[in-house]
Amino acid sequence: MADRAEREPRDAEAPESVEIARIQLLLAEKRTSLAALRTGIAVFTLPLSVTTVLVTTSRFYDFIENLHYLVPLLLVCIGLVLAGAYLIVVSLVKFQRESRQIARIKDRHRDWQDLFD
Repeated sequence: MADRAEREPRDAEAPESVEIARIQLLLAEKRTSLAALRTGIAVFTLPLSVTTVLVTTSRFYDFIENLHYLVPLLLVCIGLVLAGAYLIVVSLVKFQRESRQIARIKDRHRDWQDLFD
């Protein structure tokens, strides 16, 4: 597989059906990136909701007495925030890369300009 990629230039004019298949694949990858972004946002906001509930109910408990519950909970919340931020950043980077690849294919085919935003 690697030998074939080395023999054929990357910018060689591919048949129109191959280019359409590439765009379909890239659009599917963009949908996957958006799903990962949605998941990252949900994971990122979950600890914020938990922290909000803890702050609003703080008058019903003593922080020092419940420290053995709160410290692990806050560590899990920090982990979820980091995981959510990672998912968001990775999905945005992939989304931008896929958009650039689609733009390159679109630039090679001037008759497709009216099909894209």
